[in-house]
Formats: sequence, C-alpha cells, structure tokens
Amino acid sequence: MNKKIKILVLLIVMTCVCLAQNNDLYENSKPASTNIPGAEFPRVDGQLRAIFRVAAPDAQKVQLDLLSVYDMVKGEDGVWTVTTKPLPPGFHYYYLMIDGFRFSDPSSESFFGVGRMMSGIEIPAPDQDFYTPKNVPHGQIRECYYLSDVRKGYNRFFVYTPPDYDSNPKNHYPVLYLQHGMGEDERGWVTQGKLNIIIDNLIAEGLCKPMVIVVSNGECSTLFRPKPGEDINKAREHFGANFTPILLNEIIPYVEKTFRVFTDRDHRAMAGLSWGGFQTFQITLNNLDKFSYIGGFSGAGMFNPETELTTVYNGVFKDPESFNKKVHAFFLGIGSEEGPHIKSLSNALTKAGIKNVYYESQGTAHEWLTWRRCLYEFAQLLFK
Repeated sequence: MNKKIKILVLLIVMTCVCLAQNNDLYENSKPASTNIPGAEFPRVDGQLRAIFRVAAPDAQKVQLDLLSVYDMVKGEDGVWTVTTKPLPPGFHYYYLMIDGFRFSDPSSESFFGVGRMMSGIEIPAPDQDFYTPKNVPHGQIRECYYLSDVRKGYNRFFVYTPPDYDSNPKNHYPVLYLQHGMGEDERGWVTQGKLNIIIDNLIAEGLCKPMVIVVSNGECSTLFRPKPGEDINKAREHFGANFTPILLNEIIPYVEKTFRVFTDRDHRAMAGLSWGGFQTFQITLNNLDKFSYIGGFSGAGMFNPETELTTVYNGVFKDPESFNKKVHAFFLGIGSEEGPHIKSLSNALTKAGIKNVYYESQGTAHEWLTWRRCLYEFAQLLFK
C-alpha cells in the first residue's frame, strides 16, 4: 500500500471515528421538550448537559447565554455548536448572542420572562412526574377578556376549570387567585408553571380539592427601574399597585359572575411567586375579610420581622389567636439556594404565635422548579 493510500485510509478511519463519537454523544441525548415541533436541537444528554447547534455561516462570534456564557465553535459547514456543563433541573431562560446582538433561538419555543420574550429550555428533574401530563381527567384553561376601568383598556386573564366543571353543572368550586412574578405576565403559570398539569395530577390522586384557578396580569410585567432622582421606596410602592383595585373590584366580581364559584372568604385563596408573593401579602393581609388561604413562593412582605411584626399590614399579626382563626393556611415557600430570609420570617412568625407552613425546595434557586414545587405543596393545603 503506497503512502497516499495509507494517508487516505487513515483520514477515512479518523472521520468514521469522529462521526461515531458525535453519534454516540447525540444517541445519549434527546431533543429538549421545549423545542419547536421537529427541531432536533437543542438536546439534553444523560449528564443534563445541553447541546446547541446554530446555523450562522457569516457570523464572526456566536455565544450562548444560559446561566453562564459559552463561546460556540464554528464548523466548516457554518454551523456553530456548544455543549454546556451539567445544568440544574427545571426550566431556564436563555438567548443567543450573534456578533454582539441578542437573539431568541429559532429552534426553541419562546416564553415571556425577565421583561421580554426569551428562549427557554426544560432540563429533566428527578421529580418531574408531578408536572408531567398523564392519562387522567384534564381540566381546561380558559382565556377571558373584559374592559378594565382601572387599566383603561382590555384586560386578559386565564382561568383553570377542573375536569368535572362541565360535567357537573350544579357544582360550585373554591377559587385560588395565583400570581406571576416581576417581568412575567398572566401566561407564566400556564406555560412555564404548568399549573393545569400539576392540579390535574393532584386531583386525580385525591391529594387536592377540585378548584378554579385564576391567573391575572399583576401590572408588574416590566422590570422595576426607578426613574433618575425618584425615591426608590415611593417607586416601589407604586410598582404594580394598580393590581389591588383590579383584582378586588374587577377580576373577582367578573369571576364570581361568570364561573360557578363560592363567594365567601373560606373558599377563596391567593398566592404568588416573587413580586406576586409580595402582592399577595399586600392584598390578603389587608383584606382578611376576603381571603382565608395565603401563599408566598419566594416572595413576602418587605419588612423586618424582628422589629415590625406587630405593626405591618395594619397590625394583622398583633393578635395571633385572631389571625390563626381567620387564616386556614399560611404558606411560605423558597428555594434552598435563595438564602435564609423566608426561613427567618417563618421562624419569627412561629415565635410570635402565628401558625405557618414553611417549605424549602431542595437544590433550586429563584426559578420555576421552585415555584412548581411550591404550588404542588400549597394546593394540598387548600379548602380542606
């Protein structure tokens, strides 16, 4: 065999080895569940690494921003690739940077979060069974519009009705008003949060009561940015403040007129994540005549529980016996990676005689897996 033939054979063998290695890599991976229909990339492998391929033949630099910034490598075919380090389980926003400009990934679904439309990727979680669709009866997500006097325009919100809502027309149901966080909107709990799947599964297992769930725009879909020279505390007071009259004076009356729900406080709950948790405290603790179940997911009041506990919210915590009689469940949830502030609040409340349920999502931060788990736990406490 002459030298040229030997080199040619060696190149063919090396090419086959490289292809086999690539195939092995891809064989140990699956398209992300958040991909658009038919898209093979991004993929997630057995180590929870994400593999991305982006066609940008004329680009000079392509990066992936997904919890960290990754430089992608350009192939001879003009396709840029990168494999991330192992990623935390759950849902994560990301975007592509191409020659300094930010883009959504055309191969992934887009989601409204962080005040803009973002690509998102779902990384399998060990406990994802509770938010995975199953062969059980399913409820419905209904889209509602009305003309808002407060907003001076049409207001959209979504309503989850349980599986037996239409088949049992004489039944009435309790209501959970469930809020998104800052930089998100009424779509968040339906798309990123998978609330209908979580509740469907809980109802099917007999772990929670059938209920109606209302998810509304909390007037905090932009990110909080005080104007130059503006007092930050006053700016914070006004941020999302219109949601209180919208909920109390417009959404609740609309829901109670349109859907078969109970209208008393014992059958009405409210919860929210992050800024929606703050709004939940602001609304419910100042209106205990209207709510008897309260949940904060990575969100609570902005006060010092050691020094201000008896004065905040018009002194609602001053009489523990009265509070405990009115509030049937007071839930405080947080991710274990978010810090100790909610645990400290829970401890201060307990010390003061205020009954509360503390829940910590292990291994998660300020993210949707934390809040899915919080909803799963909170829903089981409701309307018992």
